[in-house]
Amino acid sequence: MAIRRDEVEKIAELARLQIPESHIERMCAELSSVLDFVAQLQRLDLTGHPASALAPEGMPLRPDVPNGRRLALDVALAAAPESEDGFFLVPPIVENVNP
Repeated sequence: MAIRRDEVEKIAELARLQIPESHIERMCAELSSVLDFVAQLQRLDLTGHPASALAPEGMPLRPDVPNGRRLALDVALAAAPESEDGFFLVPPIVENVNP
């Protein structure tokens, strides 16, 4: 699947990446190669080959229960650059952007 120049520019804008003009065509080719590879993977017949990263259906999982170990609030906040009223303060990462 070929990725067009305008698609690369839109992806870069959404990801807030600055891609130099001289690299746009190379990025088109590289992203197209990735999508072609994924398409090849989708055509594989994996019947009978369970994904190693997933637990097979019906396999029991360990119970998710608290074990009593907790990090004290003051210890956790001691390493934070900024905190307020028992919470970590973090800078905003999403701005009001009109697509």
